[in-house]
Parts: sequence; structure tokens; C-alpha cells
Amino acid sequence: MRCRLAVLALPVLALLIIGTGARAASLPPTESTTGLVVSSQRLAAEAGIDMLRRGGNAVDAAVAVGYAEAVVNPCCGNIGGGGFLVAHLAGGRDVFLNFRETAPAAASRDMYLGPDGQPVRGASRFGWKAVAVPGTVLGLDTALAKYGTLPRATVMAPAIRLALEGFVLTGADAGILRHVAPLLRRDPAAAAVFLHPDGSPERAGERLRQPALAATLEAIADHGPDAFYAGAIPQAVAQAARAGGGLITATDFAAYHVTEAPPLRCSYRGYVILSAPPPSSGGVTLCETLHVLEGYDLRGLGFHSAESVHLLTEALRLAFFDRAIYLGDPAFVTMPLDRLLSRDYAVRLRGLIGDRATSSASLGPAVPPPNEKPETTHFSVLDAAGNAVAVTTTINGAFGAGVEAPGTGFLLNDEMDDFTVKADTPNMFGLVQGAANAIAPGKRPVSSMTPSIVLKDGALRMVIGSPGGPRIITATLETILNVVEYGMNAQEAVDAPRLHHQWQPDVLFAEPYALSPDTKALLERMGYRIVEQRPWGAVALIAAAGATTQQTDVPADSVVPHVVPGGAFQGAADPRRPAGAALAP
Repeated sequence: MRCRLAVLALPVLALLIIGTGARAASLPPTESTTGLVVSSQRLAAEAGIDMLRRGGNAVDAAVAVGYAEAVVNPCCGNIGGGGFLVAHLAGGRDVFLNFRETAPAAASRDMYLGPDGQPVRGASRFGWKAVAVPGTVLGLDTALAKYGTLPRATVMAPAIRLALEGFVLTGADAGILRHVAPLLRRDPAAAAVFLHPDGSPERAGERLRQPALAATLEAIADHGPDAFYAGAIPQAVAQAARAGGGLITATDFAAYHVTEAPPLRCSYRGYVILSAPPPSSGGVTLCETLHVLEGYDLRGLGFHSAESVHLLTEALRLAFFDRAIYLGDPAFVTMPLDRLLSRDYAVRLRGLIGDRATSSASLGPAVPPPNEKPETTHFSVLDAAGNAVAVTTTINGAFGAGVEAPGTGFLLNDEMDDFTVKADTPNMFGLVQGAANAIAPGKRPVSSMTPSIVLKDGALRMVIGSPGGPRIITATLETILNVVEYGMNAQEAVDAPRLHHQWQPDVLFAEPYALSPDTKALLERMGYRIVEQRPWGAVALIAAAGATTQQTDVPADSVVPHVVPGGAFQGAADPRRPAGAALAP
């Protein structure tokens, strides 16, 4: 079984990156007993490792990675966006920080609809009107102030140095810039950073320096988040927004706040999953899907067999339908989370799964296929004391709204597209959403970000998350299943080819080699429409060696003593993002 799975789980580095079709087995994961940092950008991971070597904890390292990502991963890392943090601390405390962006005070429910009542194309995705109030700076600083140990200036020093001195662009970096150059050309401030004077993008081998971003980071390091949420920076953003037809103001910046709550908690075959609660949809959808799947012998059915794929797809279809109908910002809507996450409800959903594909049209209206884009970033951190941190941040689409205020050096998000622009109308990822996620002043849009931590018998077993829009949820889910059900090591679990279904559109998406020809034929006879796509996501996984022994399930609310890890952990960066790394101190 193990040998067969090793073959099935090949991610195909050459295929993923250069398209040669050559296949290669998974490389060994990075193993350590002293901590790990996994990020889709090696330079950012090195910033985190530097903090661990200086005696900092996992929170210090995560904050350093977050700020460094804003420099070296400009498509996706940010200080102009927002995100979520889930932490399991060595003393046994579990933490969820919500620094998701908020709608400006002048936002309104129908702000992106034209005179005909239909969404204006691109209005919620590009330019200043697409910008929500960023939360990353206050989120990272809150984590550092409450749970870190090192001074702010120390933790931010690597990011400031990378912005001042610059970093050499790789071929992948240059490729992204080529792709988004038309967007960046629309905004003079963004173009001045990433494009040559003639409008051509920076090229591989050139050094990208960002002195304006360095100045902004230095101001935050010296004066804290007040430097970002009051004074010259928000005034500059507000001025640029006014000139560009946007809504965000300095008052919106001043009113921004971070919320803290316990993580969402559920269990699966004896493993306890800590994940992001609403306004993230990630934790709820992940847990609801796991609860449905727990009623089946996935291991016995085999990895990506026709029957296991059928059950996975149907569980996802039902969970994503509930996501669209019920989930929103808990400060604005009441959600039936107890029912959605109950075992009785999972039994009821299993009763809806037959021997053939369910029609998504029977649950809701049909919509066009999604327009997937590379966005968001995730990093996972573990220190020697057992502190574990999972952080996902985003500016939504690649390079966000494609705008930045002159002199500030950072791109702004296009997070307003994550609201329901119009009920029963898909957003940029093809997701249909309902009234619970309608635009309102100060409201946070529903997100798919799923930073998660997995425990067993009170001991840490996994730290995990991914970018990828709604595919964040499925990439995280499948990686957990690869470890728990199929006995893969960390790198095999990350490398394994992925599947995705999100209720609408009614399509089962598959990476190359995710399904054998025979399995695909069986699924098509069962009524599935299967579309093969280029690989997606960038899972950052830390997993305990030998994390796959199953036990009888325990209640999600059971109290178990924390056990500081005494053994080795494995770190795995996703080869789908070749600039990433899993590093040990």
C-alpha cells in the first residue's frame, strides 16, 4: 500500500514548473527537533529562522516572515491586506487573531451594480474602489505584543533590509511581473516600483529595491501600528483613493481593529483540528467536510479511488453549499454553526449522498466556471518549546487592486470582491454567495483562508495552510487526509495531486495525474464532469514524524493536557511554488 501511494502521490516538479512531463518521486521532508519555518518564499522563511536563532519564539518568527513576505512576495504577501492567525502555545493556550480587512464606512450593499442592476465588470477587483481597510500591520503587531518575546525593531529588521538592499528576482518572480504588467501600468506609483521607465517589467536577475516600502516599515518598527493607522500613511492612501474614485479614508484606518477569539475546534478520528472561525469559511467548511467523511473507510477505499473521490466530492459539494448560504461576518449575521458542525448534521448529509453525482443545480443556481488566480500566502512555524503558529494573509487577487499611494511603497488589496456583489452572482473565484456576505460599512468579507493546527492526545501533530482562494480549503483538507488516512510523510502529503469541488460550478477539477484513466472513466459514468487544470495552491506543512496512528474519536470539546513535542517534526514546502522552503534553525 505504501509503495503504491508513493507512486500515486508524485507531484511532478518538472511538470509543475516547466511542463516537461518528467516525473520524479517526492524529496525527503526537512526534519528537525528544534523548530521549523515553512513559507512559499525562502527569503521570508530565512527571516523567521533568524528570529528562532536569536532566541525568539514561533510568534516572533511568524511576524518576521509576515513582514518579509510583504517585500519579497509582492504578488501575495502584504501590509496592504489582511489575514488570520491560529496559534497553539506551549502553555496549552489556543489563539485565533482576525485581522481580515473591513469595508470602508462609505461602502454600500449595491455599490458595484450599474444602472441595469448588474455588476459592473471589474469594479470590485481593480482600482481604488475595490480597496478594503487593511489589517495585516495591526494583526502582526498584536500577535507580537501579546505573544512574542523580541522587540519590534528586531523582528522587522530582515524585511527592512530586504526592502532597502533589494533582492534578486528569480524567473518565477519575473514571470508574475510580466503577467500583471498591464495592471501595474494603470497606476503610476505601482509602475514606478515594479516596472522600468519604458513600462517593461523588472526582469530575472535584476535587483528589486523598494525604498518607499522600507521607509514605511521603518516607521512601523519605530512607532508601532500608529504609524500605519494614523498620520501621514493613511492620509496619503485617502488622498490617492479620492483621486482614483475610491472610498477608503483616514478615518477608516483609525477605526480599524483586530479581534481575538478561540479557534474553531472539531475532531476527526481522534485528531483535534484548530482552525479559523468566521469571517473565515475555511474552518467551518473543512470541519463539516471531515465530519461527513468520518463515516466512511477512506483508507480502505484507497487514495483517489473512484469511490473515495465520489465521497470526497459529494461532501465538499454539500459543505460549500452551506458556506454560500450561511456564512458571513459574525459581527453582522447569526450563523447556525452548532448545527453545521454537529455529528447529527453530518449523518443527515451522508444520507443525501447516493451512488451517483448529485446535481449542484438541485442545490442552487448554475454559474460560469471560476477564474482562478494566484493570490494569498501562508506560512507555518514551530519552535523548540512547542509553540506553533499558522498564518494566512492576502491581498486577494495577484497584486491586489493594482494600486498604491505615492510614497508609501505597498500595494492595496481588492478584498471588496470577496463580498457578495450581487446575490447568486459569482465572484472572481466562481463562488456564489448569499445575503449573509452582503456589503456593509465596517463588515469583513467571508474568506476561504484556513490556517489550521492539528493535535492528538494534546500533542501537536500538524501546522498547515495554503493560498488558493476556495481551493485553500480543499488543499488543506486533502493534505490532512493524506497524512491521517494514507500514511504519507509531510512532503508526500504536500506533493500529492489535488482535486477540488466547490458546489458551483458543478465541475470536479483535477490536477494532472490526480486520477488514473480508469478512475476518471468510472467517475464520468457516475455523472461527474471532470476538468484537468494546472496545479494549484502552496501548502506549507509541518507534521510530527509518525503522525498517522489512528485512534477512536474523542469529543472536540474534550480537555487534554498539553504535551511539549519531544520528537522530530517534518517540514514540507510545496513544489508548486519553487521559491519556497522548509527550513530548520
